[in-house]
Amino acid sequence: MRKTIFLAAAATLTLATAAYAQQQPAQPQPAQPPAAPAPAAPGPQSAAPTIQTVNIVDIKELPEATQTQVNQVIAQRGDAGLQKLRSSIDATPKVKSALEAKGLTSAQVIAASMSNDGALTLITKKAS
Repeated sequence: MRKTIFLAAAATLTLATAAYAQQQPAQPQPAQPPAAPAPAAPGPQSAAPTIQTVNIVDIKELPEATQTQVNQVIAQRGDAGLQKLRSSIDATPKVKSALEAKGLTSAQVIAASMSNDGALTLITKKAS
């Protein structure tokens, strides 16, 4: 469960970074990390995985302990982080359309989690 919460927090940053990178023209990286092997052929490389699938889960569908952890992460992130996440979602057509297909908007997203295989999970909360 801690891994899920950590991934939710990390995905928020990852999604925001990925959306920002999509809006900016490609710029060359100044240096490769020393432990990383040189790529065989130069090409666009990104630390963030590409979104392959989008899963949408309402917070009420999560176990109670996970709900508590998600709420703690949300409280630590604050409103500015939440707005950044929602802006990133709106700037990513694939994610935005997945929400719309479920009858939801970015305003209902409270957290996100991105796995290494490209599965993006959005945690939503319906307005009370």
